[in-house]
Amino acid sequence: MVGFNGLDMGMGNLARLSDAKSRSISAENFTGEAGKGGMATEGTGAGCARDLGLGWKVSPSVAIEAGETFTMADIEGPGAIQHIWLTSAPNVWRNFILRIYWDGEETPSVEAPIGDFFCNGWQERCNVNSFPVAVNPAGGMNCYWQMPFRKSARFTMENASPEKAVLYYQIDYTLTEVPADMAYFHAQWRRTNPVPYKDVHTLLDGVQGKGHYVGCYLAWQVNNTGWWGEGEIKFFLDDDKEFPTICGTGTEDYFGGAWNWEHPQGEYGTYSTPFLGMHQVIKPDGLYRSQQRFGMYRWHVQDPIRFESGLRVTIQDLGWRSGGRYLPQQSDIASTVFWYQTEPHAAFPELPGNDEREVI
Repeated sequence: MVGFNGLDMGMGNLARLSDAKSRSISAENFTGEAGKGGMATEGTGAGCARDLGLGWKVSPSVAIEAGETFTMADIEGPGAIQHIWLTSAPNVWRNFILRIYWDGEETPSVEAPIGDFFCNGWQERCNVNSFPVAVNPAGGMNCYWQMPFRKSARFTMENASPEKAVLYYQIDYTLTEVPADMAYFHAQWRRTNPVPYKDVHTLLDGVQGKGHYVGCYLAWQVNNTGWWGEGEIKFFLDDDKEFPTICGTGTEDYFGGAWNWEHPQGEYGTYSTPFLGMHQVIKPDGLYRSQQRFGMYRWHVQDPIRFESGLRVTIQDLGWRSGGRYLPQQSDIASTVFWYQTEPHAAFPELPGNDEREVI
């Protein structure tokens, strides 16, 4: 029996042998069972494979009817998800809802539109070159968040759009022993549209249990002119009430930038790095015009924010007005937050409906 459990992979342990078992679920092997891939006789590629037959890409994807929820995977543990790849048409990225349930849960630990989960919340393709999330031409979405489970893992995809849509996907995982100190992966989507005057956008609230925050993605539409990113992000840990334990100095600062991201002069300088990025700018015309849209992420892989009993995260929506004064803005902010925690978790707020999620 080899002692290495095959988790926490990196260059430093890549040569180590392990008794962990590699498995993969896709439309070509719905169960991940050993030796059962590529056996489909029906599927979205059946017509294309009619001259070649069994084993020739008969079922590369699934078609999900409007309003239906498709079970992508139902895995018995123990083990861990190590990689997820999927793709679909951008017009459904806010209406394809990914949910993940650990160990027989009734409520999901992950619930988010796939576009936002993969840092593409505006339904316009944008590449991402980061450590846990990579989006490659033309809309290939990849996730490397390690997701351990002890009894089971269930993935579903709800098609909340009004029309049938096609999903290509692959979930790569390992079956192995999971250490007692490994927590469960969580992700939650929220939107404030618009942010009420002199209020904040809440990224996360009501978390109960011990864990650590590992990052977020924001899709931010600015509804006024001028520089818009003076707002501070605040982390209220455990028993914090009015004031937080951790308080940032500004929006672009939290995402690893500075000075309005203006580089070269007169332009936003986009970037996508292993742990932070402001990778997407969608602007009608010019630098400081109304209703520009931004996508940005910050991964706390090297610096997780740990909490013992609870967590609340907010960000101010703050720009400038005349006389060198701050302006409480009323932007459209959608956030996806990622964290690990012990189970059971507190139930998430009800996911907003199609109109409330819509990109318009």
